[in-house]
Formats: sequence, C-alpha cells, structure tokens
Amino acid sequence: MGEQELMPLPAPLRVAIDYALPPRCPGCGAIVDGDHRFCLACWSRLDFLGGPGCAACNHPFAFERPGESLCAACIADPPDHDGVHAVVSYGPVARAVILKLKYGRKPAIARIVAQHLVRHAAPFADALLVPVPLHRWRIWSRGFNQSALIARALAARTGLPVAMDAIRRTRATPPLQAMGKAARARTVRGAFTVHPSRRAALSGQTILLVDDVYTSGATANACARALKRAGAARVVILCWARVIQAD
Repeated sequence: MGEQELMPLPAPLRVAIDYALPPRCPGCGAIVDGDHRFCLACWSRLDFLGGPGCAACNHPFAFERPGESLCAACIADPPDHDGVHAVVSYGPVARAVILKLKYGRKPAIARIVAQHLVRHAAPFADALLVPVPLHRWRIWSRGFNQSALIARALAARTGLPVAMDAIRRTRATPPLQAMGKAARARTVRGAFTVHPSRRAALSGQTILLVDDVYTSGATANACARALKRAGAARVVILCWARVIQAD
C-alpha cells in the first residue's frame, strides 16, 4: 500500500482553514504564528545535534577528541551503516512530534521533519533516498509509513530521487521498545530484503536511509546490510531524533 503526498490547498481555502483551525506547535499543540513552527517553549527544549562526534556513527561527544575517534559502542561493535545524521536528541518534545506523526493522524508533520533534514542531506548531492519500510500489516493498521512520508517530503525539498519500495520487510517484527540492544538485533536479523527490480539502481550508490528515530541501530544496521548486499556503496542514516547513550 503506497503513501500519498498531501496536495497544497488553494489560497482562499487555506485562509478559511487557518481561521477555523489555526496552525499549532507540532510539539505541544499550542497555537503558533505559522505552519511548520514550534512554540518558544518547545523550541527551547529541543536539543539540536552538531559539533564533534564519533567518526563511525556521529554519536555526539561532549568535547572535541583527537583524530578519528570512535564512541564506545562502535569500538565494541562497528556499525554496518556509514553514519547517522539526526536533527535532535530524543527527548520529550522530539518524542511528542513523532507520536503525533505516527499515531495522531497528523501526516503533515513529516514536512516539518523534512524541513529540518534538508541541511543534513545537503552534502550528499548524488544520493538516493530510501525510507525504512514497515510491514504491510502495520501500514494497513496505521494507514501510512511515517518514514516514507518524511522521505517523500525531503525529496520534494531537495530534488533528490527517492526509491519508496527499495527495501521490503520479509516478516512482521514485534515492537522493539522494551528490548535490549542484543534482542533488537536478533529480532530484525534477516527481516529486510531489497526488491529485485531496485538492485540496478542501488549499485554503487550512496543511500540516505530515512527513519523517524534512531535508537540502538538494530533496524538501521539490518537495512544497511541488505542494501550493501544489493550493491550500495554507502548507507547513511537520516532521522529526526536519536537516542543518546552515555559514552
């Protein structure tokens, strides 16, 4: 089941809707001045990521480290992907945004996320956008794949090509939230495959794998392995938020 991009509304209808349903903060729902804006309170609570980080996964460091420094997790278990570019660290406001997107029937929030991902995609001018897939039964119950909505909105803003169906889930997996890192990795092992018709397009490509939240890296690594087996040269993760582990 595919996801459809929301069409822009005619200006008179947009004005009428804004009067009846004014723009609201994607974090807390407070009325704000315009679409795609946070209220001051939520904006101040977002922890935007940048600065020094792990050479393998971009996990942020508290201070600059010499050379090509790795975080403890990547030293112990090097990732299969080639870095993570997240807009913010995972916290109450970042979580609220994703919950509204996934469960609050507010797919337009994907445009807000994409707006903030544009600068992270900018260094990869020749890359191919690929969303992390959902199993068809989860798409059926939710109505859409939030990662696909973000990828499509990002493609519209950047002009990058997007392969919506490049990766498929071969089986449904239980929610990973309550699992530890090892259990997550076991659960998603072998759960993804590349669509045969997409292999030629992936060969030698840099892939920007689009997701909502990066937690342990289990899903990202499983997707990266499938993409690289199909011939992708690099797989870089783009996401709204990432969980920051103590290093």
